[in-house]
Amino acid sequence: MDPDFLNAFTQPSTLDRFRTEDVIAKGEKRKLIKPTSSNNPKLEELKLFLTEWINRTLKEEHIVVKSLEEDLYDGLVLHHLLENLGSLKLDVDKIALTEKKQRQKLSVILEAVAKCLQLEESQLKWSVESILAKDLLSTLHLLVAIAKHFEPTLALPPNVQVETITIETTSTGLKTSDAVEYITENKENIEAQSKDGAFDELFSCAPDKLDAVKKALLQFVDQHVEKLGLNVNDVESQLSDGVILLLLIGQLEGYFLNLRNFFLTPTSTMEMLHNVNLALELLTEGGLLNFPVNSE
Repeated sequence: MDPDFLNAFTQPSTLDRFRTEDVIAKGEKRKLIKPTSSNNPKLEELKLFLTEWINRTLKEEHIVVKSLEEDLYDGLVLHHLLENLGSLKLDVDKIALTEKKQRQKLSVILEAVAKCLQLEESQLKWSVESILAKDLLSTLHLLVAIAKHFEPTLALPPNVQVETITIETTSTGLKTSDAVEYITENKENIEAQSKDGAFDELFSCAPDKLDAVKKALLQFVDQHVEKLGLNVNDVESQLSDGVILLLLIGQLEGYFLNLRNFFLTPTSTMEMLHNVNLALELLTEGGLLNFPVNSE
């Protein structure tokens, strides 16, 4: 048997949950944090951060969370948290005492979360069953998603990753696989993602504001290139051959571009691409561009 699978059962809590194979239905998968990551300082930092965040948010309601796994599984804290953060009114009882009621309550809560976060079912890293089963990995993913959506400026501890083991029951027995999973974003990618994501969100979520942004950018470009006797009326078409873009970079950075290095009046796609590639190279060398851009 896979030694990693055996290692996963070294802690009593895991052993109790999976003492018999029939705990996992045939074809079902369970993903757990491996014992090797259970004492990860970054993981402990995130757990403490989220616990304090919840307690701070729900202080006026006199709710105190001590354990994320033990205190969130029945939906009570999640219910109050969503009402407090998103002013969501959920049509469920505040307190659910039986497992059936707790499952129904969690179903309503998680459906509301998915709707708020605009997530498809395939994108969810949690489920009613995993939260109800006090699964730490699912609970953390859920809380991080809620925090990022409702309080995007919250300084979540970055680069929190854990080693996981996925257990699946097949016709031939138990199958396991190992992986490393990020719970919070890799800090090295945050800046590039935020730059990319801001415009993605603008295009998809706020098209009404897009014209205002385009107008502001147009004014910015025109203000600087008019010193060269040029006028820009359309950012998309007039920057496509790279000429205005190169001249703008020269104006902003305070240097003169040798006319031999680019095509001032490009007549072919190849010449346009040369100009755009040169502009991207200058931006990269100047430390102004640290994420890939397709010149075409």
